[in-house]
Amino acid sequence: MIRYMRNVMNARQSDEGASAVEYGLLVAAIAAVIVIIIFALGGVIKKTFKDTCDSVANKGAAGANTSCSQ
Repeated sequence: MIRYMRNVMNARQSDEGASAVEYGLLVAAIAAVIVIIIFALGGVIKKTFKDTCDSVANKGAAGANTSCSQ
């Protein structure tokens, strides 16, 4: 009976496989959050870069061929 109880206790303490699954779920959740943030802020960031490019192009040397259209 004591041997059976030791086996049960040892089986309860061994949870190494669960940690790999938990890390996988954590990585997937972080990736999903990053994708959501990129889609949510993508337009704002694109507009900021476009405004900056236009500002630099307007203050550049006369006759310089600068294009910010993308």
